[in-house]
Amino acid sequence: MASEGSTPQQLSDDFTDLQKKLQVVIEARQRLDAQLSENQAVQKEFAELDDDANIYKLIGPTLIKQDKDEAVMNVDKRLDFIDKEIKRIEAQIAEYSENSEKKKAEIMRLQMEQQQQQQQQQQGPA
Repeated sequence: MASEGSTPQQLSDDFTDLQKKLQVVIEARQRLDAQLSENQAVQKEFAELDDDANIYKLIGPTLIKQDKDEAVMNVDKRLDFIDKEIKRIEAQIAEYSENSEKKKAEIMRLQMEQQQQQQQQQQGPA
C-alpha cells in the first residue's frame, strides 16, 4: 500500500500496474478453464473405452501407442495439476482485486481532499 506521501501520479501508476497484473492472471485463468474442459472430455472418453482399446499420444508429428492405464493416469495427473493451478490463480486474482480496490479508494480519497482544499482556497479567508 502506498504511504501518506504518495502523489496522485504514483497512486495512478500503482493502480494501472495492478490492473495489468489482474488482466494477466484472468487470462491465465481462462486458459486453465479451457485446459480443464479439454482434459475432462478426454477423461470421459477414456471411461467409455474398452480396456483393450488402442490409445495413441501425439508427440511432435508422430503418434505413439500408449497403454490405457498410463494414459488415464496422465490425464488424472494433468487434471490434478490444473485444479491446483486454478486455486493458485484464484488466490492471485483475489489479492490483485483487493489491492486494486484499496488503491482505487486511496485515489478517490486523495482526489476528494484535493477538491476540498481547492474549494477552501477559492472561498478565501472567512
